[in-house]
Order: sequence, then structure tokens, then C-alpha cells
Amino acid sequence: MKETIYTIPVNEAFEDNCDCPLCRLYKKVEADEIDKILGAAMMEPDIRIKTNKQGFCDKHFPMMFEGKNRLSLALMLESHLNLLNENIFNKTTGLMGKTDYKKQTEIIENQQNSCYICSRIDYYMEKFCETICFLFRTEIAFQDKMRNQKMYCLKHYRQLLVIAKQRLSKSDYEAFAKMIFQTEKEYIATLCDDVSWFCKKFDYRYQNEPWKNSKDAIQRSIHTLTSKKID
Repeated sequence: MKETIYTIPVNEAFEDNCDCPLCRLYKKVEADEIDKILGAAMMEPDIRIKTNKQGFCDKHFPMMFEGKNRLSLALMLESHLNLLNENIFNKTTGLMGKTDYKKQTEIIENQQNSCYICSRIDYYMEKFCETICFLFRTEIAFQDKMRNQKMYCLKHYRQLLVIAKQRLSKSDYEAFAKMIFQTEKEYIATLCDDVSWFCKKFDYRYQNEPWKNSKDAIQRSIHTLTSKKID
């Protein structure tokens, strides 16, 4: 089955239950895509057409800059900038010399909301979520892995619910949703307690009390709310 192409990375991500398994998948795919685009993929004509059109976001440009191949990045920038220059500053100027500034703003807005790497990650993350549903439905051992998960970030919790609704039968969806809901409910309740205790520790009345599990409560909260992990 097509889904089995993705079962190995999904199973590996669910082996470790200390944080969101989908965030781990995201991080791996992101690193792989950046390596690919700075390597041989940059020279493939169909990929170059896409990068010229889509460009990259303000998150992935710096990550690419920190990569090993700045020549690849420069070559992509060269053709991408030339295309933007043509579309924004040449095609938006009419025969009478009148500039269509509204059209320019639309092109720039579309460009700022576009990223080749983000689109690739979105594709794979959807496939991973479909695979999670597939494994939940077909493998009891994977259900145990899911049951042992500590948490999901809210972004990926929502994505799992959306895709599970599309991919699973009604009864399987109810079981799937109930399982991840219970995990998330318990984790959020614990997180609320930890953040509250963190705040209390700045009150002199609690200064001699132990920190319990609250020292990294802010970092864990940001990870849960945004999917961005802070070390």
C-alpha cells in the first residue's frame, strides 16, 4: 500500500514520547528539504521553475543561508529575483507609462505567503498524518505507541483530527479522536498547573518551596501553543 512508504519515519517518531511526535517529523523533513534544495535538486528544471515562482519564506531563507552551499542559494536568488523584477516592475507598467500599484501589492503579498520548502513540508506532513490514521486502524502495537504519547502541540493535534475525520470510518475516528483528546487534555491540565506554580515561585511566600516540574513550563507552553521548541 502507498501508506507504507511513510510507516518507518512515523513509527520512529512515536518511539519517543517526550514531546510532540509530529514536530519531530516536521523537523526531520524540514532539514531534508533544505539539504535537497541546496544540493542536486536545485539544478532540476521542474524544481527550479517552482522555486522561481514560489520563493522562500522568512524562516527558510536564513536556514538556507546557514547551509553549506551558498552558491546554490545565490543561483536560485538570481533567477527568482529576475522573475520578480519582470512581474512587478515591468508587467505592471502599461504602454502609457502608468504603473498599476494595486497589482504590485497583490504580487508582493502572494510572494510573501509563498515558500517552496513550506509547500514540500505541508505535503509530507499530510502524508504522515494519513499514515498515522492507517497504522491506528491496522496495527494494535501502534495504538499502544499512541496511547503512550505524552503530548501533541496544538497545531498538530488539530491537523490529526482534521485528517482523521477524512480518512477513518466514523467508529475508528471516534476511537482515534478520543485517544488523542485524552492525551492532550491530561497534558494541558498538567501544563496549566506547572505554569501556575512557576508564577507562584516569584511570590516570597513560595520562595522556599521546590520548583517541582515548573522550571521549563514556559518553554513547554510555547512549544504546545506554537509547535516551536525552545531549548
